[in-house]
Amino acid sequence: MTGDLATAFSPHETLAEALLPQATEGDDGSHDTAHILRVFRNAMRIHAHEGGDERVLAAAVLLHDCVAVEKNSPLRAEASRMAATKASTVLRELGWEAADIAAVAHAITAHSFSAKVQPETIEAKILQDADRLDAIGMIGAARCFYIAGRMGSGLYDPADPLAEARPLDDKSFAIDHFETKLFRLAEGFQTATGRHLAQERHERLKHVLHLFLDEI
Repeated sequence: MTGDLATAFSPHETLAEALLPQATEGDDGSHDTAHILRVFRNAMRIHAHEGGDERVLAAAVLLHDCVAVEKNSPLRAEASRMAATKASTVLRELGWEAADIAAVAHAITAHSFSAKVQPETIEAKILQDADRLDAIGMIGAARCFYIAGRMGSGLYDPADPLAEARPLDDKSFAIDHFETKLFRLAEGFQTATGRHLAQERHERLKHVLHLFLDEI
């Protein structure tokens, strides 16, 4: 299975075959190998316009979620640092040079919204953009509802869906997460290519919510 999936990461299928066994933990369908592949495709699309070290970027994408921490865990803000530490060990065992390992580790640490670490390299900026693209648009909406179900949240507050007379509470209601986080993501993209792609997906995300509200 890993070998078959690795071919989807062309031209980095050899790297993917080596790293995919370490790439995910647990059973979170919003951070599975399908997510990693989508982020890889986003990253390669951005890289084509923005440049950077493609090998470092590919490794960072493949290992950016290699430690699983649930959204409601108190360790959530540390997840990307934990993943960077594990990724460094994995790449060291594969014989990577220290400078390249450090570059991958920084990109992984900085990609997370929760970590609040500023990306300093083009590879880190691309990974952050590529990962955030997967949190908006149609995929972003699907992941939002999936995670809400996983966490035991409701879809919306039937008495006040838009939180006009209550505080937003995305731990209790899925669509509150659109306003508390998802609609804010498009403003924070790091690259010109990422910003362009984000605006397209932001409009799709707004359309999803509009259609959702029309049906309730």
